[in-house]
Amino acid sequence: MNFASRRSLAALALLAAGTAATASGIPRSAVAQSAAQRAAEPGLLTIAAMTSPSALDPHYHSTNNNNMALSQIFDPLVREANDGTLLPGLAESWKPISDTEWELKLRSGVRFHDGTPFDAEDIAFTLNRVPNVPNSPGPFTPYVRGVKQVEIIDPTTIRIHTHQPNPYLDYDLTRVMILSRKIHADATTAQFNSGKLAVGTGPYRYVGFILNERLSLEANPDYWGGKPEWTKVETRYVSNSGARTAALLAGEVDLIDGVPVQDVSRLQTERGITVFGTDSYGTAYLFPDAVRNQASFITDKQGQPLAANPLKDRRVREALSLAINRKGIVDRLLLGQGTPADQFAPPAVADRAPGMPPLATDIAAAKKLLTEAGYPDGFRMTIHGPNGFFASDGDVLQAIAQGFNRIGITTQVEVLPPATFFTRATAREFALFMTTYTSNLAANTLRQVAATKDATTGAGPFNRQHYSNPAVDNPISEALRTMDPERRQALTTQSMQALIEDKGIIPIFYLRVNWAGRSDRLTYEASPNWYTQAQFAHPVRR
Repeated sequence: MNFASRRSLAALALLAAGTAATASGIPRSAVAQSAAQRAAEPGLLTIAAMTSPSALDPHYHSTNNNNMALSQIFDPLVREANDGTLLPGLAESWKPISDTEWELKLRSGVRFHDGTPFDAEDIAFTLNRVPNVPNSPGPFTPYVRGVKQVEIIDPTTIRIHTHQPNPYLDYDLTRVMILSRKIHADATTAQFNSGKLAVGTGPYRYVGFILNERLSLEANPDYWGGKPEWTKVETRYVSNSGARTAALLAGEVDLIDGVPVQDVSRLQTERGITVFGTDSYGTAYLFPDAVRNQASFITDKQGQPLAANPLKDRRVREALSLAINRKGIVDRLLLGQGTPADQFAPPAVADRAPGMPPLATDIAAAKKLLTEAGYPDGFRMTIHGPNGFFASDGDVLQAIAQGFNRIGITTQVEVLPPATFFTRATAREFALFMTTYTSNLAANTLRQVAATKDATTGAGPFNRQHYSNPAVDNPISEALRTMDPERRQALTTQSMQALIEDKGIIPIFYLRVNWAGRSDRLTYEASPNWYTQAQFAHPVRR
């Protein structure tokens, strides 16, 4: 769309802000009130974010929308900086003292928001709670399952003993937010959601939460990391991308995330607006059901059940991969806001497999593979994905479907709200779905998504299709207990190569993520983990 003048842009923005915000369930009066609040309270940060957390229990669902929101309220022992550096959190220092033993020095004088002191016994309590949260759609279990014992040496020193060597224990501890054994004993997820137990040690305290509508926070004046830069933080959840952009242009919010790809270049030239972007640790990927003999949402061309699940055949999965024009999706659909994938880990990830070739697009070769697999006329399929989970997600899924149609697979698309989508995907309701995974370690991505599900080790919590391949499992299992960096890298590479060769997971592209903010109000540290949170927003000093 071309805009004749700045005045016409503003007028359309105001119109869109009114209609789209109302359509998203956020009344005009609430948005206008936030603008009035901001004028009266210079310490108020207002955000329009794409996706609400599904719960306020920090151990319920390991997903970006939950973790970014809750790390404002709760702290881990170790923090991860935006450049991947590990920084002190509730632990001031840490070091391995043997292959199966790490010593951590804890921060003194820290209190939870209600005044309860943080102490060493809270660590064992937290690590024990993580694998026992009921009905978790994405458990944090892999981060703690390897812990054998937490030994308290003195009030500020603990030793974590592991069942086997774990070179990534410090990284694992960045993912686990610490609770209090006194406050949170027998805590339920519902009690966190009500706000009653949303009590952490983090820079901001809980004020209010309405699912899919808003999260209200206030500064923790006693935060161990120093006084927070904002006195209040109001995050409104606006799934409609146009409504987020319009609200920013109209001056109704300070910051938005999930900037639509078609708006990035326009906002970069808009007076008073700054775009903050970075290449992320996230990969958008397809996950086929390569396990069950029968798969939902797959039929013959007449709508009748097939004798067997075609996705069990590696040749069919390879054909699907060959049908995807990754470069076309990135260049034309995402307008360059991404990178075509060659494996299940972006270039920013240090331990990705070196030298992986590009994933080809070849319609003729794809058709030939389908014929060899016994499907010369293709079949009919519905593919699923979230809508409003990352920028242009629904459009990307449509483009993938068009590629499948070109090779004779008649493909329909169904997009769902993220909460509904992930619940159904976890229940194994889909034959083929698209989502993302974000991690700055390829080894962790493989452990979480591609490794065979195993309740004993906690492997595969996001392996929603129950994929299982010894050629993937064996090297990554060994890598996760190998302290030698070169040997560990070789094993991780071997596992990644096996996954891509088998097309157990089909990577599509690596996400570039963008925020936009009011230049007179803030600067923003773009997060490769695509976290939208107050800690990364810094007020402009006047």
